[in-house]
Amino acid sequence: MNRHGTQIAKCGLAALSVFSMGLLAPVQHVQAQVQSIYNTALPSVIRVAIRPFNNPFAPILYVQTIGFEEYCEDVLPNEWVPSWNQQALEAGAVAIKMFAWYYTLHPTTENGWTYDVDNTVNYQKFVYLSGTPATDAAVRNTWNVVYTPNNGEILPLEYRSGWPGSANWTFVGSNVMSQWGSEYWGSVANLTYPQILNLYYPVYTLKFI
Repeated sequence: MNRHGTQIAKCGLAALSVFSMGLLAPVQHVQAQVQSIYNTALPSVIRVAIRPFNNPFAPILYVQTIGFEEYCEDVLPNEWVPSWNQQALEAGAVAIKMFAWYYTLHPTTENGWTYDVDNTVNYQKFVYLSGTPATDAAVRNTWNVVYTPNNGEILPLEYRSGWPGSANWTFVGSNVMSQWGSEYWGSVANLTYPQILNLYYPVYTLKFI
């Protein structure tokens, strides 16, 4: 009898029965639940790691907890130009919100600090109390709007600067929005913010929460 069989004999029939059931039981793989708008609430707050002078390479000074909507209001005028077309600003507001929402679900710990995002272009440029009437309105007007894949999964809407005065065709259909491109499509082509979003994230869908 092998080593395992000897051990079973010493433990008795009850142990043999349990051991055998364990061997025969199928292995079950638990699939992680997708974090979606259907099972995950919009955050009420977000933790922002503050680096001096908005320097992405600087050490963290402290972590500021701020209301989630206020955070979006204090990012939009620093990522989109407040004087831009309102539809471009609203497309930006949706992108900023989805980007931030994703990272509240995927926090980072660095040198003992745990945070969701920092205040630099490592994530999104955040300047406390920098909201403007136009950008604040864009955030409010789209607050109950999300832009996700069909299953509602919460994913970051990536964006990049692009080039001024251009349609920025390189970004169209790429799942990365051009900030300058959003201004072009809003002001020159008179597209609405859902149409602008659809240009850049064609497999995503506008939904209301």
